[in-house]
Amino acid sequence: MAPKKKEEPKPAAAAAAAPAAAPPKPQEPELPKTPAFDPATITLEFTPEQIEDFKDAFQLFDRTPANEMKITYAQCGDLIRALGQNPTNTEMMYVLGKPTPEEMQTKMLDFDQFLPLHQHICKAKNQGTYEDFVEGLRVFDKEGNGTVMGAELRHVLATLGEKLREDEVEQLMQNQEDANGCINYEAFVKYVMAS
Repeated sequence: MAPKKKEEPKPAAAAAAAPAAAPPKPQEPELPKTPAFDPATITLEFTPEQIEDFKDAFQLFDRTPANEMKITYAQCGDLIRALGQNPTNTEMMYVLGKPTPEEMQTKMLDFDQFLPLHQHICKAKNQGTYEDFVEGLRVFDKEGNGTVMGAELRHVLATLGEKLREDEVEQLMQNQEDANGCINYEAFVKYVMAS
C-alpha cells in the first residue's frame, strides 16, 4: 500500500485556523476627577484671636533671612500639625496643588495664602474616635481577649492606608508588647491618641 499524501490545507481552512483579531476593547469610563483645590472659595471662620495665634506660630516657622512671613510648602503640614490638626500627607498635597518634591522645598507660602489651607484642613478633618479605632483593631483580635499580635499590627501599620515607615512603626510599638508578643489594643489606642 502506498503512503498517503499529506493534504494541503485549503485557503479557507487556513484563514479559519488563524486566530481572529480581538475586537477593540471598549474604553473604560474615566473616574471623575477631584477638582483642584481653590483657596479663593474658602471662607475664613477664624476669630481675630485665633488668627493672631496662627500668625505667632507662622513666624516661628519663617526661616527667611529678613523674616518675610513666608514658609516653604514642606513646612506647611508641620505648621498645621503644630496648630493641633492632623492632616494626612495626601490632604496636604491636595491643598498645596500636588507640588513636586523640588517644589516642596523651594516654593514659598505667605501667611495670607496659608490661612485658607488651614481653614480647609480644619473643616475637612473627620477624625476617628477612640471607639472607631478600637473597633477597627478588634477585627484582628482572633481570640476575643482584647489583644492583637504585635507582628500583625506592625504589618498593618506598614502596608495599609497611609503607610508608616519601619522606624515610625517601631517608635509607635516601643514597650507595647507583652511577653507573648501581643498588644492590648485598647491601651494601645489610648497611648496613640494621647501622643
